[in-house]
Amino acid sequence: MSDVPTPWPIADAVTQPFWDGCRDGRLLLQHCADCGAWQFYPRIVCVACLGRDLDWLPAAGTGTVYSKTVARRAVNPVFEGRIPLVVALVDLDEGPRMMTDIIVADPDAVRIGDRVEVAFTEVDAGVVLPTFRPVQSKEAADHG
Repeated sequence: MSDVPTPWPIADAVTQPFWDGCRDGRLLLQHCADCGAWQFYPRIVCVACLGRDLDWLPAAGTGTVYSKTVARRAVNPVFEGRIPLVVALVDLDEGPRMMTDIIVADPDAVRIGDRVEVAFTEVDAGVVLPTFRPVQSKEAADHG
């Protein structure tokens, strides 16, 4: 057993609804009732207007790859079986940008501008992260 701590998130009072949604297979984002802004990561105030009337609403779960890199070496032993790993910034359709993994057979096939959709990955007992996968085109789905 390694002495290296696992990098998994620890829920707190502000983030708990987000992690509960992930465990339930739902991508929930904070939405400001005052100004209509969506935000991620969870906070106690709206970053657009500093309002405190924030609701948790389901997101579409789709977005566009803004940036990506391929990790080919595990910096923590917990990632050994997940290398190579596509780490990306995804612009969600609602507006916020999220750092995430893109689950794909060929990591080098992921391109900036690709459309992706949420998939949830259990990385440890009770720890479910929002990950993404490429959106399959209708033509590919019809022939696949």
